[in-house]
Amino acid sequence: MTETVSDNRAALLDKIAALDAEHARAVAGGGERSVARHHARGKLMPRERIELLVDEGSAFLELSPLAGWGSDFTVGASVVTGIGVIEGVECVITANDPSVKGGASNPWTVKKIFRASQIAEENGLPTVSLVESGGADLPTQKEIFIPGGKLFRDITRSSADKRPTIALVFGNSTAGGAYVPGMSDYTVMVKEQAKVFLGGPPLVKMATGEESDDESLGGAEMHARTSGLADYLAEDELDALRIGRRIVARLNWRKARPEPAPSSYAEPERDPEGLLDLIPSDLKVPFDPREVIAHLVDGVSPSGGGANGTVFDEFKPLYGTSLVTGWARIHGHPVGILANAQGVLFSEDAQKATQFVQLANQSDTPLLFLHNTTGYMVGKDYEQGGIIKHGAMMINAISNSTVPHLTVILGASYGAGNYGMNGRAYDPRFLFTWPSAKSAVMGPAQLAGVLEIVAEQSAASKGEPFDAEGFAAIKQVVEAQVEEQSLPHFLSGMLYDDGVIDPRDTRTVLGICLSVIDNAPYAGTDRFGVFRP
Repeated sequence: MTETVSDNRAALLDKIAALDAEHARAVAGGGERSVARHHARGKLMPRERIELLVDEGSAFLELSPLAGWGSDFTVGASVVTGIGVIEGVECVITANDPSVKGGASNPWTVKKIFRASQIAEENGLPTVSLVESGGADLPTQKEIFIPGGKLFRDITRSSADKRPTIALVFGNSTAGGAYVPGMSDYTVMVKEQAKVFLGGPPLVKMATGEESDDESLGGAEMHARTSGLADYLAEDELDALRIGRRIVARLNWRKARPEPAPSSYAEPERDPEGLLDLIPSDLKVPFDPREVIAHLVDGVSPSGGGANGTVFDEFKPLYGTSLVTGWARIHGHPVGILANAQGVLFSEDAQKATQFVQLANQSDTPLLFLHNTTGYMVGKDYEQGGIIKHGAMMINAISNSTVPHLTVILGASYGAGNYGMNGRAYDPRFLFTWPSAKSAVMGPAQLAGVLEIVAEQSAASKGEPFDAEGFAAIKQVVEAQVEEQSLPHFLSGMLYDDGVIDPRDTRTVLGICLSVIDNAPYAGTDRFGVFRP
């Protein structure tokens, strides 16, 4: 192993350790005292509930675990969201964290649940909500109240779309939170724990003068026997989870596409551990994405030959060499891959990408985008050669493509290259980031340098001397700010991705995502916007 490879591995392992520490903050929720208090009451934490709900031995793909990172709110946004398999059915699962302000929803909670709802809608998945929430975080109600109504709209639209919604209520579900069990197709309430009402006893007394208690106003037994809001009355939390599993088992759920048989594909020819050696700590240093691809895609199938007989069929390898394109399979699922090779995208790369996207749509093949790009090439010769129209052609094709898109940001993802490679603004079904990644309008040094040139030109136009020494301090601040805002923790906290993942988990994560998208039918298109010649 060379010293450079050793350095790559060490740098990435440091970033993974930092990522693990941030994930631990999210798992800690409201802290040890709060968690201990809930356990003492016989209550489980959200991830404990999820672990008992999903099929034994199956993976739970947690989404947006760092939501709210860098804000004034607890990392994780007081809710856990993700995709889990229940009785063989892939479901979107949301679980309030009662250890964080009683599970109250803050602005990041709402955004995180919006994203989970979008994933459920696009991929045609049922939703299971593990409810224990005191409603809105009142100090931030102005940021929650108006957009928050979309949460309830999404539940009812899901039902109308024949995507079942199931609510398991473990504790308080008050005020706006009461509408989650109220609007779900199936509602299970835990005896002597669940309390569902629009207004609790103090609010009712203030509004009407009526004296009441929790049970008569909104207890689980009352809703099961009197109001009819509860479809099932559970004896305890474990019983509620058991009932939830039985509800899913009776949905008669069928995926739109058959699942590939495990015997039809093989593991990659390269050990996933080797991914840690590939990404330079300095993102200006290019790396070969073919090496990354070799660690992610299926190896030669046990049967050999046929569509599975080769690992990666590269398309147009001698043209547009800064972008690698080709066909492969991941866990038996066919996929077209676009991966940046040297960072910069040239006209030839954009034209190749456009053709490749059209071919994927012609064959109804999902697309996987692997980012390491500093953007489209600039300069007089490239402008005259049509870089803008060719870049626009690529973005046009990707914007109008109707096969599912998956995106992983490996290294740099700057400028319009982020758009052309199907960044968050282009609604990929899933987008994940490696700890080595950075994303911004441009690199910190370049951005600060541009500001310096503009300031120097402005001073010259006014006939004033330019204070280069004084601007150096400003430049340093700008670089530091852009560097911080380019980092994956910051971007994930803003929900610009679905999570920062360990590179070694990438194949597993992509396999889950490719399986999930097969729940709903999809087809490619032959309709694109106008391509300028």
